[in-house]
Amino acid sequence: MENLYCRYPELTSCKDEIETAIKLMIKTYQQGGKVLLCGNGGSCADCDHIVGELMKGFLLGRKIDPSFESSLIDLYGENGREMARKLQGGLPAISLPAQSALLSAFANDVDSDMVYAQLVYGYADSKDLLICLSTSGNSKNVVNAAKIAKAQKVAVCSLTGKKESELSCLSDITIRVPRSETYQVQEPHLPVYHYICAVVEEYFYET
Repeated sequence: MENLYCRYPELTSCKDEIETAIKLMIKTYQQGGKVLLCGNGGSCADCDHIVGELMKGFLLGRKIDPSFESSLIDLYGENGREMARKLQGGLPAISLPAQSALLSAFANDVDSDMVYAQLVYGYADSKDLLICLSTSGNSKNVVNAAKIAKAQKVAVCSLTGKKESELSCLSDITIRVPRSETYQVQEPHLPVYHYICAVVEEYFYET
């Protein structure tokens, strides 16, 4: 992938944090964990986008494990071979905002500020990684999710704007892009997470 910092020189200011986030995600997958993501509005859409890059091929083909391919062929013959040809390796990731029925039920019945916290409590394991996206770094439902994750000994990585925030205090690593206005913060978030996904994919699937 073309070098992120050449295309977006301003991101050099958070290069160390981006590279540390990559290492944290790789460690998560090496130990059999998964990635959970939460955010609101545009950041909610980013959560779905990131899952799309992790759960299927992004820049690489991602061949499946040969032993699983053999199992499919043994079980289903040519149909199994065709299924194996179309399957791609996935890096487990869940977008918490996509759980719309559960989110709306919990918001209605209990507290909207605790919706992501509830899902983290139900889904997360100490091997996992929670990625929090918030332009301000202070979105209450996202901050509460990070608090629950820390209580469960789940690693937290956050993408925010340049200001210190509740998330930057709670997170193991915070990528604070050097912008403040909401839409301007969201703009570099995309190339940052594309870069992270590409490097992690290359680590696990480079042929």
